[in-house]
Amino acid sequence: MHAPASPSASLLIERLRASIRLRHYSIRTEQTYVDWAARFLSFHSGLPLEALAEPEISSFLTHLAVRDKVAASTQNQALNALVFFFRHVLEKDLDSPFQLVRAKRPLRLPAVLSKDEVFSLLAHLSGTHLLMAKLLYGGGLRLMEVLRLRVKDLDFDLRQILVRDGKGFKDRITVFPDCLHAPLQAHLERIRRIFQSDLDRGIAGVYLPFALERKYPGASREWQWQYAFPSDRLSVDPRSGLSRRHHEDPSGLQKAVRGAARAAGIPKAVGCHTLRHSFATHLLEAGYDIRTVQELLGHSDVKTTMIYTHVLNRGGLAVRSPIDQS
Repeated sequence: MHAPASPSASLLIERLRASIRLRHYSIRTEQTYVDWAARFLSFHSGLPLEALAEPEISSFLTHLAVRDKVAASTQNQALNALVFFFRHVLEKDLDSPFQLVRAKRPLRLPAVLSKDEVFSLLAHLSGTHLLMAKLLYGGGLRLMEVLRLRVKDLDFDLRQILVRDGKGFKDRITVFPDCLHAPLQAHLERIRRIFQSDLDRGIAGVYLPFALERKYPGASREWQWQYAFPSDRLSVDPRSGLSRRHHEDPSGLQKAVRGAARAAGIPKAVGCHTLRHSFATHLLEAGYDIRTVQELLGHSDVKTTMIYTHVLNRGGLAVRSPIDQS
């Protein structure tokens, strides 16, 4: 993290942390927003804080694009962080009269695997990574949604998965593949033994979101609240300072999926999100209504889901080339 420009800037960074935690943002968002705010303050370290306004944001974002050559998504991430910083810490309105211009992201079609490629990739995974990858594809979950699943979110009786606080702080219900019931039950039996061992050793309970830990003091040590995919090691909670068993690190599954794609000889850029893209595309290929797919994916706008209609069945919008016509 870049060092704040001055003691007064340090105080602003602490106010930013407090404001983020008040709104229950994730630790990842907190770290990102704090880093961008610190970089912004360092970039304008020669200016008094009261002079910071929209033009200073614009010059910082231009510097990122021109000098650092960051991607549009990175520039927009920085803008989101600074808008939050100005509104909730500096208490300055950015809506008028200056209009902020967001960098446009290039429209790219998602990389999608065929069904044969998906099962070839899965064949090169094993253990917990295989289970998580099957949830990515079988339920259309995002990487962090899989990692943050709690035991109680896996409903074996109703055959559904409850995704809590997904993108945009939205809950949704998605598919619980039948083929995963037995493997996941065996997995939960194994991690329950780890959970019991942690209890016996007096390890602090699992992290609970928002104010639930104060509202239900004993819930963090109850089985139903534990992560379905806990880490194999303890770590220190950066907010509470307690040693806990958090969920698995995302980098482990990311590396495993990329390695499996290489081992399977799949000539595409494959990541965890590729399995979610493939889930959506294969459902549409099977004839499911796009609104149903939208709901399972948790998209706010059906236009986001519509992008998968461009990669259905055949390339080139399913147009048959004239050279192939007899």
